[in-house]
Order: sequence, then structure tokens, then C-alpha cells
Amino acid sequence: MTIRVLLAEDNPDDAALIQRELKQSGVDVTIRRVHSAAAFRVALDEVDPDIVLTDHAMPQFSARDALLIAREARPQTPVIVVTGSLDEETAADYIKEGASDYVLKTHLARLPAALVGALERRRAALATEAAHKALLDSEAKFAKAFNANPSGMAITTLEGRVVDVNEAFLRALGYTREEALGRTTVDLGLWPSTGERADLGRVQTIEIEGRTKQHARKTLLYSAELIELHDAPHVLVLTTDITERRALEDQLRQAGKMEAVGQLAGGVAHDFNNILTAILGYADLLNADLPAEDRRREDVEEIRKAAHRAAALTRQLLAFSRKQVLEPRSLDVNALVDNMDKMLRPLLGENVELRTAPAADLRAVRADPNQIEQVILNLAINARDAMPTGGKLTIETSNVDLDEHYAARHPSVVPGPHVMLAVSDTGTGMDAATQARIFEPFFTTKDPGRGTGLGLATVYGIVKQSGGSIWVYSEVGQGTTFKIYFPALDAPPEQLGKGPTLSQDLRGSETVLVVEDDEQLLHVAQRALEARGYTVLAAGRGDAAIALARRHNGPIHVLLTDVTIPDMDGRRLAAAIRADRQDVRLLYMSGYADQAIVHHGLLDASVAYLPKPFTTEAIARRVREVLDAPAPLPQRSTPG
Repeated sequence: MTIRVLLAEDNPDDAALIQRELKQSGVDVTIRRVHSAAAFRVALDEVDPDIVLTDHAMPQFSARDALLIAREARPQTPVIVVTGSLDEETAADYIKEGASDYVLKTHLARLPAALVGALERRRAALATEAAHKALLDSEAKFAKAFNANPSGMAITTLEGRVVDVNEAFLRALGYTREEALGRTTVDLGLWPSTGERADLGRVQTIEIEGRTKQHARKTLLYSAELIELHDAPHVLVLTTDITERRALEDQLRQAGKMEAVGQLAGGVAHDFNNILTAILGYADLLNADLPAEDRRREDVEEIRKAAHRAAALTRQLLAFSRKQVLEPRSLDVNALVDNMDKMLRPLLGENVELRTAPAADLRAVRADPNQIEQVILNLAINARDAMPTGGKLTIETSNVDLDEHYAARHPSVVPGPHVMLAVSDTGTGMDAATQARIFEPFFTTKDPGRGTGLGLATVYGIVKQSGGSIWVYSEVGQGTTFKIYFPALDAPPEQLGKGPTLSQDLRGSETVLVVEDDEQLLHVAQRALEARGYTVLAAGRGDAAIALARRHNGPIHVLLTDVTIPDMDGRRLAAAIRADRQDVRLLYMSGYADQAIVHHGLLDASVAYLPKPFTTEAIARRVREVLDAPAPLPQRSTPG
């Protein structure tokens, strides 16, 4: 069956994305797009849409306008707001005004389910209306509609005792017909107590928290209507199970919250990295000028230690915000877990039993082995602290195929083959409120002084930046399991090994052009390289660097530039200088990671990179490595 969709959207690219998402999900649709109120009114009559999708804000036409027109002209047609951004208060207002649902454009994968769900609710609403009309016509017709309704329905006495139920009601709460008849709605878990049962009479769609026969929580939309049955007043109850819908909305809200916190954390870390680079650089320069026996060298060393501790915190913040340096490889997670075994056992202590359960023929994943080791290490430490009197820690791997149904319930998951890495403990466990916050930076349940609250935040960032997803399953007193899913590779894993030994000779006589808009960092870089014998040309902006390179008569061996400078990005600067000096080598520096920059299209993934903060030794070592590396292939121009 083809679903007729009327789409109010002024951006043709977004309209194309919406159509593609619906087509790819298997939903057969025809779409008529409009972007004005007049065209919307005409299309309502011409298309006779099954459903309306509308953007939140268009230049002269808003979702509120579309909702008002649709409700007046076709009150039975569901309306879904599809928007790039929407705060919870505005979303709630749309729902109150009659919208069926809302979907963020950043999570269009949820749109097909939302569309089908809205049509199903419309069908249910029409069925309910038909049931009400059938009641007026005859009791026999009412009974037929009552039993066929896809929403849960029950008929109770005024005291709430059930006299009849349909199959949908029984399925939602897990009872048989014999178990339900004669019991009250309080007995069946719709209400916690008689005192909290909704007032008798007409109840227009309120949200309630119920319990199934197995004591599982259910979120239900509840409506009630007084009816006459056998010449006695009764209550007709209608329930719609929205448990899964609420869970998805909670996940989307949490994902948005984590994204916002990540942006803040990344920005803070970026700014602090510039400051820490200056602190470390000047400390190194001061230390180099002091005699070996000077006691002030001890003070300088304490400054450097404090700066390194601060740098470690910024690295964790960058990991959480998915902006740390990654070196992804085709990786065998089993081999990595096996390599960590000897390190983990003494770390856990004698009272914690470590057990591994590797899957046979485990697929490879693409990830940075050092970062995945950090994930396992942080989860193991977290588990150890949750088992103060001892227990069991299990690290398990397996091949899994995440289907469309699982992806629909977990918005960040893309269906397909995955590798699961699970870390489970038998510790104290967590309640729901704690689980909702465990990945937030600086949130901790430990005593003051026993942790920074960045361990699980770092895990979250590494997993997300590696293209994976992480979920926690925990109950108080029953332990905790973290399950991580990485997309599987159709390729063999690489062998884990050590990198090349770094050269110790960091001096040079070549010429380096340094471009950095932070005056302190520019000065530190210049002094650090000149102290090693290099000739340094320094510039604070891109245009000044280009002019300086053109005036310089001798060779320029290396361009060392910040990725983002006020008047142009590093790639454009490199292209401009290489237009005259094709043999100049490139080294980029930034407070953000190269992988994050690649993601935004600024750099090629193979470029040399120096992360901030860095020491004077680190900048000299990286420049020397770039100079000593094999000559690069001739550069081809790329569009800016």
C-alpha cells in the first residue's frame, strides 16, 4: 500500500534526505512537497494525504501554521514535526496542540517508525471512534469493535472491577482473560492504589505508569468514558502502550545532552591546550637556562608536573568530546584482550577473579588499539571499585548482527554485523538515576579525592569516535554489564606490534616557517626550534606567512602551522605556499585531534600532526621526524 505524504519543507536537500530514508526503510510513499501556506491548503485537497510531515520553521510558514490548517481541514490526518533542532518545551507544545510526533533531522532513522506509528495510532483512533459509534448503534456491534480494537480496552464497574477486556489489553499487561475478569484495575497494575485511580467520568488521554503481571513497568496513555451497559453505569477504559516510544525519546534527549556537553568539553580542552603549551614551553626554556645545580630547577619541574597533570585531564575531555588523536587499524579484539591479561590481574587485586570468554572466529574491527585498551582498562578499574569485597570480572567477545528492530530501539546504532565487547562485574550495581549520568564528565559516585569522574566519559568518547555504541545494564546489588558494539570489518586483523624507535638527535639546521595566531605559542615554538639550531620564520596570520615565504630567498624546509588561524585554515595556507615551493614539508598543530579535523574536511588523514599541548622536546622531535621521513610524492591540487 502506497502512503500519501504531504511534506511542508523549504529545503529541497532535506526533502530528498527524508524521501531516501523512507524509501530505504521499505515504506512505500509518494511525497508532495510545498513550502507556503497557500500551496499547503491546495495540496491537502488535491493529495488527500495519509500523513503530513512539516518542518519546524520556514521563512513564511511554520509547523504551527501547518498543524492548525491540517487540524481544521483534515482533523484525522496525523502531523509529524521534522526539524533540525527542537527544545523539549516546544516539542511538548506541539504534542499538546495535536501533533502525533516529532523527529529530529539528525535522527532521521527514527522517521519511518514514527510515520508507521502515527498511522497506526490514527487507525487505532478511528477504530475507537468506530467502536463508540457502534456502541450507540447496538451492543452487538460494540462488542465486535471492542474486541477488534488494536488498543487495549476494558469495561469496568464504577468501582474499577473489570467485567470485560479485549485481547490488546491482556497482551499489554500479560494476563489471561480468566485472570483479569473480576479483578480491579488496581489489582491489574494500572494504578498503584485505589486512592490514585483516576476520577470517575470522562478522562481525556492522560499518561500513567502501570505494571505488568511480571512487574515490568509500562507507560500507557489512558482514557476513560462513562457508558451505559445493561442499564447500569460503567466505565469504558482505553489504553495505548507507549513504553518504547518514551524510551526512545529519553535516549534522544540523553544523546542531545551528551552532544552539548561534549561540545563544551572539547572547546574548554582546546583553549586550555593553548595555555598549557605556553606553560610547558616556557618551563622548558627556563629550565634549559638554569645551571644544573640551581635549586630553582626543582620549582620548574613542579610547574611542568602540574601542567602535565592538567594536560592529562584535557586529553580525557577531548576523548569524551571525540576529538582526540586516533590511529585506527584493523584490530582483533581477542588478541588485544589477551595482551592485557597480565596487566589487568595485578591491577584488580587478589580478591577479584578475572575471567575471559573470547568468541571463536571473531570478526575484525577498525579501531585504535591503544584507545580500546584504555576503554577496557577504565571499565576494569570501574568494576574493581564496584567490588570492594571482591567478586568476578568477565570480559567477553562475540559476533552479533544488530537488526532493524534493535536499531529502532537504539537510535545511534546502524544495523549490520558487529563485534560485541562486554565487561561484566558482580559488584554493587547502579540505580536508574545513576545510570542516566554515568557518562557525563566529572560525575562520580566515589568519595572525594578518589577519582576525577572522567573514566567512563573517556570510554564513551572513544567508543563513539570509533564508530561504536555502548550500553549499560545494571541493577542495585546485581552487578553491572557494559556492552560495546563496534561495526565489523570484512578484512583480516593486523598484527599488534611496537612502533619504530624514535631518533634521539633532535638538532637541525633547516628553515622552518611557523604560523600560529597565539603570540605566546608562536614565541615558544620559535625559541624551542632556534635552540636546536633551526632557522625560524614566524608569522601570526596566513597572509603574513605567505608574504614572508615569498620574500625569503633561501629554502623553506617545513611549514609548521596551526590548523585554524584567523584569516584562513591550515590547508589553504599550505596550498598557497606550495604553489611556489612544492618541496616544502607540512606539519600541522592543533588543540583538536587530526581525526576530528579530517571529519570536518580540513585535512587529509595522512598528514603529519602535532597535538597541543606539546613540550619543546616534542616540537623538535616532530619537526625532525618530518624532515627525516621519505620524500613525499608530488602533490596534486585539491579543491579548498
